[in-house]
Amino acid sequence: MSIAPTTETDESTRPVTPATGRGAWAPLRPLVLRLHFYAGVLVAPFLLVAATTGFLYAASFQAEKILYSHEMTVPVGDEKLPVSEQVAAARKAHPEGTVSAVRPSPEDDETTRVMLSGVSGIGETHTLAVFVDPYTAKVRGALEQYGSTGALPLRTWIDEFHANLKLGDNGRLYSELAASWLWVIAAGGLVLWFGRRRTQRKIRGTSGRRRTLGLHGTVGVWAALGFLFLSATGLTWSTYAGANIDELRTSLRQATPSVSAATGGEHSGHGAGAAEGGVEHGVGLDKVLAAARAKGLGDPVEIVPPADASSAYVVRQVQRSWPTKQDAVAVDPTTGEVADTVRFADYPVLAKLTRWGIDAHTGVLFGIVNQLVLMALALSLILLILWGYRMWWQRGRASAFGRPVPRGAWQQVPAHVLVPLMAGIAVLGYFVPLLGISLAAFIAVDVVLGEIAYRRGKRTYGPSKEAVK
Repeated sequence: MSIAPTTETDESTRPVTPATGRGAWAPLRPLVLRLHFYAGVLVAPFLLVAATTGFLYAASFQAEKILYSHEMTVPVGDEKLPVSEQVAAARKAHPEGTVSAVRPSPEDDETTRVMLSGVSGIGETHTLAVFVDPYTAKVRGALEQYGSTGALPLRTWIDEFHANLKLGDNGRLYSELAASWLWVIAAGGLVLWFGRRRTQRKIRGTSGRRRTLGLHGTVGVWAALGFLFLSATGLTWSTYAGANIDELRTSLRQATPSVSAATGGEHSGHGAGAAEGGVEHGVGLDKVLAAARAKGLGDPVEIVPPADASSAYVVRQVQRSWPTKQDAVAVDPTTGEVADTVRFADYPVLAKLTRWGIDAHTGVLFGIVNQLVLMALALSLILLILWGYRMWWQRGRASAFGRPVPRGAWQQVPAHVLVPLMAGIAVLGYFVPLLGISLAAFIAVDVVLGEIAYRRGKRTYGPSKEAVK
């Protein structure tokens, strides 16, 4: 695909020199270089947005603690009040909506959160979190909250912009496209860097495009493993690739189990519905929490009231940091006895890896260290994109802005290498649809532009007209 206007000095008009090196790498290198070049040029804007918002999201955890410290923290008192009294105080201050969940104060200096759904002005997927002092039952404030990590307005805004550009479900395609290509670009860069002679990798003593290439390659190599991880984990909850991954995990019996909200059920229920009845249905919150504590569920926990008269309370641990605490129990509201239990230790291997991968991707698994690493990776990606565009500019000649890599590289790849490669790409494109569709679009446009250039008398590859004469 030609990005720049074609000129007599445009490298795209030159024939691809047949590879003379040994092994399969020599003919593959121009193909990988061309893919890396075009993917970098065309997908980089999406990656730049994802990296910038990802950097801000990783920083928002600490900013949130400062900005909302009044709501989130309290002076340590003598003894915490029963959860039921704290919820009653929250409901007195905010009688609107229904109680969808309660998170009792997990630390001595932290407030209890009472989440209300169905509140006017609050989105369907969001809740109003009422912050209650666990020692005095005084309401310290109320803020809109989103997600299982309890993101407050600042982090919620950044999170949604990072995930979908504030465009809803359709906007999620941008982040899936970025995640689909990030690992391809990173892996291609690694292959190209280590395929170069050692003397060509140095930065010291170089200038111009070679220095930019050295910086781009060196930082890319150090950050590549992180990029591969972010790409893989980002795809696990994307729209299309994520659905394929979930289907694969289910077929392998590696799906994440959930506790049953139906009294006496198996591990197939939901346990996450919003309460339609009173929060003190049956034995009440205090006895339900005591029953969960007796089963070993330590803080932090979340209590979900029964969705209806035939449902149970669900108490689940919500600690995503290491060591992960994700045990859950269902408590019968009529007897106060535990009706179902799911232990994180019993999760299938892929379910555990998915949980840890997502939590590391979002910066909660290892706390501030995790967040600093994510910020470093995001900054590295931003620099790599800027250096990449600078190299494109430095490749320019005469009126051409950035000479593209020559066409025809695929013709030099032996059939016994090309055929399995194309088959593998087809399978990959099926499981990662946005990668397959965009790659097919790249190739189609490239073929069309190549044909146009050919018809104008500037052959994309092969001998020129003068050479034929």
